[in-house]
Order: sequence, then structure tokens, then C-alpha cells
Amino acid sequence: MLSNRILRGVASGEITLAFQRWPSPQAQAGSRLRTAVGLIGIGEVTEVDPGRITEADAQRAGFTSAAGLRSSLDKHGRGAVYRLALSYDGPAPELPPQPVDLRPRERVAIDRQLAQLDVSAPRGPWTRTVLEALRRRPGLRAAELAADQGRPVSRCKSDVWQLRELGLVEPHEAGFRLSPRGKSYLDSP
Repeated sequence: MLSNRILRGVASGEITLAFQRWPSPQAQAGSRLRTAVGLIGIGEVTEVDPGRITEADAQRAGFTSAAGLRSSLDKHGRGAVYRLALSYDGPAPELPPQPVDLRPRERVAIDRQLAQLDVSAPRGPWTRTVLEALRRRPGLRAAELAADQGRPVSRCKSDVWQLRELGLVEPHEAGFRLSPRGKSYLDSP
């Protein structure tokens, strides 16, 4: 609904309005959008005549002119034009991870992939050790993992990256943690 440019403008306070062309209102006053920049609050939602959009309205919507805004509206969407009052409501709270139930076939596939990683490593099995370390210490950084294991940081980053590609690990703060899939894998028998 809102471009990244508009979202960044709302977050910085430079943009306080948006104009959208919809067949029927697609947003409700008082609602919030969870976006890449955080929470965007939607204030008043009003149907407007595009010919009555002022230069000041256009600037508050991130456009240099009302004519430019009207031209953009003509290119995007069908229906009536709606004016939305926008506000930045702060960072979006992190959603709690949703539990994942692994099917037996998925578990077997993960077992096989981890076994391949373990067998191909000159130092021997390592995947379970790294996964358990991330379970014990969510947010563990590769440098900390390297210090714990007495290994180069670059090798530990590579290890974590391989586990991330399998969907077992995800970024967290400055480090990594188990993903919901990784937790489910370790928790299942």
C-alpha cells in the first residue's frame, strides 16, 4: 500500500499524509500497519476530490506538487481517492516465534542434511554443538562462538550460515538464535 520512500518519510516525520485510489476504503481510521520501518498509525481516512488536493497536501504526502500527486494517482489504482492521515507510532514489537511442528519426513530430511555437513567437516561432527549453543544463548555472536570453540570467526560464521540456509537459525540482535524450526527440531525426539 505504501512505498518504502513514503514509509521512510513517515518514520522521519516528513510525510504525514497519503493519498490512495481505491474502489472502496482499504484502511480504517485508528488502525496500525506493521511495516519495515515500524508501526504506522492511520488517523482520519476521508474520500476527497483529486482536484481539491492543495500544494500543501501534496508536500505533506511527499510530492513536490499537487499536479505530480494527481498524475501519480491517475497511474495507480481505480476508484475514489482517499486521504489518509499518517503517523509514526514507533518500532514494531517483535512477534513471538510461532511454534513449528515438524513432520517425520521433514525431520529425516534435516537429519540427512546435518549428517552431510558433519561428515564433510574435517573436524568431525559440529552441527549439534552449534545448535545447542544457540539454544542456550540466544543472540550468540559468531565471535563468541569462535572463542568458545577455539576456531576462527570466519569458520564459525560459515557454520552458522549453513545452518541458517537450512532454516534452523535466524538473526537475533547482533547475533543468532534458533529459529522456530530449529527449536522444534531440537525438541523433537
